[in-house]
Amino acid sequence: MNPLFWLGLSILLVAASLTAVLVAAIPALQELARAARSAEKLFDTLSRDLPPTLNAIRNTSLEITDLTDDVSEGVKSASQVIKQADQSLDSARKQAQNIQASTRSVLVGIKTAWRTFTHPKINRHSNIERLPMNDQPRLTLREREILRQENRRTEQETYRNKNG
Repeated sequence: MNPLFWLGLSILLVAASLTAVLVAAIPALQELARAARSAEKLFDTLSRDLPPTLNAIRNTSLEITDLTDDVSEGVKSASQVIKQADQSLDSARKQAQNIQASTRSVLVGIKTAWRTFTHPKINRHSNIERLPMNDQPRLTLREREILRQENRRTEQETYRNKNG
């Protein structure tokens, strides 16, 4: 029972254990080295390809934003044009109605003037037929229709003005 023997045996066993661990760890370390090389290649590829891809995505998103803004402006301007056209049509209708009423008034005036000039003069004070104040001359069918349309338009304009 020599202590030196036990010390030598312990050192031998530690050396054998370390050798066994190293032999078992060598394939694992080789696989780890291969994985590190693969990761390095992947990182190189990513660092080379990713920035241009990100820039392209960023540029595409900016272009899409610009196109969206352009489309929005186009829609707004189209709606304004439609509103202006609608207003122009309304004013043209009103002007046509005013012209129609003026033309009717002129024709009635011309007919009355023609009758006045073609009929002999009669003492007008004695032959005038007077209508009672509550009797009004009847409107023609066309005049009634025009009055209805004017009333509808004023009601619609009042409604639009109230409801914005």
